[in-house]
Amino acid sequence: MAGYPVDVTHETLSNGAELLPEEALEAIERAATAAHPHESLFSDRAANIKQSAVRDVFDISMRPGLVSLAGGNPYLKSLPLSRLGETASQIIAEQGMTALQYGSGQGSMELRTQICEIMAAEGITDARPENVVITAGSQSAQDVATKVFCNPGDVVLVENPTYVGALNTFEAYQVQVEPVDMDDDGLVPELLAATIAELQARGKNIKFLYTIPNFNNPSGITLAEDRRQQIVDICRRANILVLEDNPYGLLRFDGRPIAPLRAANPDDVIYMGSFSKIFAPGLRIGWALVPEHLQRRFYLASEAVTLCPPTFNQMLISAYLRDFDWKGQIETYRSLYEERCTAMLAALEDEMPDGVTWTRPDGGFFVWVTLPEHVDTYPLLKKAIDAGVVFIPGAAFTHSDKPSNKLRLAFSAVPPDSITEGVRRLAPVLREATGTA
Repeated sequence: MAGYPVDVTHETLSNGAELLPEEALEAIERAATAAHPHESLFSDRAANIKQSAVRDVFDISMRPGLVSLAGGNPYLKSLPLSRLGETASQIIAEQGMTALQYGSGQGSMELRTQICEIMAAEGITDARPENVVITAGSQSAQDVATKVFCNPGDVVLVENPTYVGALNTFEAYQVQVEPVDMDDDGLVPELLAATIAELQARGKNIKFLYTIPNFNNPSGITLAEDRRQQIVDICRRANILVLEDNPYGLLRFDGRPIAPLRAANPDDVIYMGSFSKIFAPGLRIGWALVPEHLQRRFYLASEAVTLCPPTFNQMLISAYLRDFDWKGQIETYRSLYEERCTAMLAALEDEMPDGVTWTRPDGGFFVWVTLPEHVDTYPLLKKAIDAGVVFIPGAAFTHSDKPSNKLRLAFSAVPPDSITEGVRRLAPVLREATGTA
């Protein structure tokens, strides 16, 4: 697992046992498999494929009575579910032979064309459907990119902190992850340039920078406009691709998205988008807009994994984009999430002890909380659950094995009054940890 151990199970916590250190967990796993001869068949890569910390805590958060500030889930109750059900039924009844059959490995032309229209709403106005590859969520696009560009030992640059799913992907492909720190305006160009120079001086082969420029998961930080071209230029000069992950870009509270890095850099940025945050994650449909000179290799690698993205899911999304007010739904999401973010920031202001700080996002799903340096937030998780609230420890979002004094709070799926109550329950745990109880 990337970061400090966060292999937490429902049973471990519900029976009151202490959380196990990483060494003990590994010993248990070895004991469970050592006697079986199939263990010798595992690849070296398999040792790096581990359970996501976020998924572990997500399972725990289903316990009755807990306020979950852990999962970054969209608020699906605001969707026109009855009408969507009718549309799904109609697709099966009238176009079932197509909807339930194999489809194009690149994805349907209709959906790829519609995706270009979505990207245009953010500022990418030159996208062509031919260069769009439909994927099983943007997670699949990350996997394909790493497979296509990285050999074991190659370097991938990431923001510090960054998305745990991407870290797990990079670890599975045995790449070297090198973090670059952010400040309140996102990735720091001078630190990026210095990191690249230092790595290249050591003979390292850097393949791409993975970045979430809008409302970074987990920090909620947005890369400042005046830094965006600087970041791409630094990478271009070093012959490093930029892998831009932008699932939250349309969810800027003021309704004025900042142009993606890809907008002015068609040859240097692979842009990844997703319907998970702007429509529904259960459909598992995302996309990659790939530079034309890289598109075929990327597409073939994606097809080798999924053969074709789910045809029915694509048709349902196309119908939603064609026949529903999807832009109005985005406005609904923005309003909902802004209200919930405001409630969380107000509750933190009221409840947090001295020495605790947090980010103030302009969109997205998350707030990033920083405690004094001596506090490790991982052991606080069990205490928080005992108090009736769940969060994600910050160590899940870094490649380092060191303890973290950070934690992530998600506001997207929780009503304002529950957010207030959740922060109220969390506050005594943090007061005790910081010595201000």
